[in-house]
Amino acid sequence: MSFEKRLEKSIVKKEKAIEKEEKRIENLKEKLDSGKITRAKYNIEKKKIEVKIRTINSRIRTLQGIMTKEKRHQEEIAEEKRKKKEKKKK
Repeated sequence: MSFEKRLEKSIVKKEKAIEKEEKRIENLKEKLDSGKITRAKYNIEKKKIEVKIRTINSRIRTLQGIMTKEKRHQEEIAEEKRKKKEKKKK
């Protein structure tokens, strides 16, 4: 499996984790509405989850940047190979 594919797979995992955390917030809201938890407890838990989501988003942006650099690097390698072939032909 190439490096790029692993990065893409990791990004997809992180996106799924964000969706899962957003569902947790929805579940908390439902508990608040039904009276199972207090507003204070809801706010505390929601803040924790939001921090986790921001952390995951940050990691996704980092992985996307790494993937961009890797693509650029692969293009540079391909360009160098093409130039070497042209020199051999001459």
